[in-house]
Amino acid sequence: MAGFISKETVDAVNNTIDIVQLVGEYTKLERRGGNDWWGCCPFHGEKTASFHVDGDQKFYYCFGCHASGNAVKFIMEMEKISYPDALVSLAKKCGVAVKYEDGAPPADYKRDDTADRLIELYERTASMFHYMLVETPQGKKALDYITKRGLTRETIEKFKLGYAPADTKWLHKFLLGKNFSAEFLAKSGLFSQKYPDYSFFADRLMFPIFNRKGQVVAFGGRVLPPANEKERKYLNSGDLPQFKKRETLFGFNFAKNSIRENKRIIFCEGNMDVIAYHQCGLDYAVATLGTALTEEHIKMIQGFVAEGTVYLSFDSDDAGRKATWKAVKLCREHNLTVKIISLKGGKDPAEIMLKFGGENLTAQVNSAILDSDFILNTLGEMYPVDTPEGKTKAAFAFFSYVDSLQSDIQKESSLEQLCQAFNLKPEAVKRDFNNRDKAKERINIRQENNQKESRAKIIPDAELRGLTAVTANLDQFKVLRSAVAEDDFTNPVARRLYKVLEGCFNDNAFTIRDILGRCEDDSLVALITESLSSGVYQSEQVGIIVKDTINLIKRNKLDARRNKLLQRIRDYTVVTSEDEAQLKSLLAEKMELDKQVQTLGK
Repeated sequence: MAGFISKETVDAVNNTIDIVQLVGEYTKLERRGGNDWWGCCPFHGEKTASFHVDGDQKFYYCFGCHASGNAVKFIMEMEKISYPDALVSLAKKCGVAVKYEDGAPPADYKRDDTADRLIELYERTASMFHYMLVETPQGKKALDYITKRGLTRETIEKFKLGYAPADTKWLHKFLLGKNFSAEFLAKSGLFSQKYPDYSFFADRLMFPIFNRKGQVVAFGGRVLPPANEKERKYLNSGDLPQFKKRETLFGFNFAKNSIRENKRIIFCEGNMDVIAYHQCGLDYAVATLGTALTEEHIKMIQGFVAEGTVYLSFDSDDAGRKATWKAVKLCREHNLTVKIISLKGGKDPAEIMLKFGGENLTAQVNSAILDSDFILNTLGEMYPVDTPEGKTKAAFAFFSYVDSLQSDIQKESSLEQLCQAFNLKPEAVKRDFNNRDKAKERINIRQENNQKESRAKIIPDAELRGLTAVTANLDQFKVLRSAVAEDDFTNPVARRLYKVLEGCFNDNAFTIRDILGRCEDDSLVALITESLSSGVYQSEQVGIIVKDTINLIKRNKLDARRNKLLQRIRDYTVVTSEDEAQLKSLLAEKMELDKQVQTLGK
């Protein structure tokens, strides 16, 4: 028919394309004799391989969901594109020239090549950023930063890391000179919508984000130290025709073969985490891009690890724990085995790699614990499990995890584990689990009746008073954050409030309404609103309170260091002259700490 892709092109694509290699980009396939291949179906979740690919006849069939077809149908279904677009995409992949019956496509068919043109733009921009990082004086600050964090030149080249120049108009001029139109650049996601010639990324370490084919489709940018406190630490590209955050994983293009071979994957929170894992040989690590783990992410990796293990490597703070909990339930709902990596000795994989080396990081990954153990340990910290009320709350929280399990055997085993962890009787646990909706309703009613009482339980110490005072005069937060960080607080409630304040500040949503909206603890909300309503923290007082809080926190940190140092001095044994010199050094360090403590007014 005139205007349609020619039969010659269709036959050439079908004869040339390697369907085994094509399908293998989406799920792990294993040969079972001849050119017959089997794997877990990429169209529906399963643990037992029921998806068959015939490499000779070039077709696939799933005995579970009955999906079937040839290479073109496979790409249509996986990428959600039309038949002509799938044909053109595969023709390009296998080097076949696309021909039409009358020499041109039909008048009513116009392939949308916006994504292809954007990928070309992002590829060129990534190359330029990379050049700026490794070859120019402007990029030296960024290159020194990542080198000090332990990244090798090989790793920098592999991930094509780059540097976005500080001149916000430089990139626009550069790309105009490469024949990209101003209209096209305005819609590219690389520039400000309000000021179209201002680069979205400026004076930042750049992380190209690749699709599964290894094409650059987006960017992540990290501010370089010393950072302006008004700047957001990380920026990510927004959704574009070629890039959807919910469907993309940083590092997946590098990791997919290793995931397939090792039957394991590590989910991280940040790009640097992924890069550190890869440099240490743990090249099956990936990261989400500013979003929680999604159904789309699970679909991407499920065919590779259906019989393997998902490792979660998130932060150990409250937000990280919540992200871990949600990810565990999502993975378990898709019948995936989950383990949790609890890193020790550093705040992230890059720091551990730098301080202790790759072997230490590998050992910590291999020591990961099962998700059920992690959740029970977490619940034991969250609730007073030495009381009946605490045990009840912990058990009902654990029931939501049990609900996500897909096997009755797993459910029963997990309930037994719960009984052992908190010394509960199996019969009572099973009754409550089987009647959990009604029992939970009764508990909720009791909780509502006791809500006022629970809100009154927070008794602010000096740390929490300082942070509460800051909420009464938000300008003082800049003073506070310039001197202390979240981990400096010893009071867990104060740490939570500081994290909320820091998050609102970084997101330019720094109002009382935003702060209260992000406080998930009702008792903390009550404390803040009560202090604001009472006017207990007048503006002229807040500066003094913040200064006292900073001094207190610094003094506590110095005291902790001093106590550790004193213990080392007490335990030190002098045998050689070198030992004596080392002891003198420790004593001099103690004297310096004493001076600092005195300066703070102890």
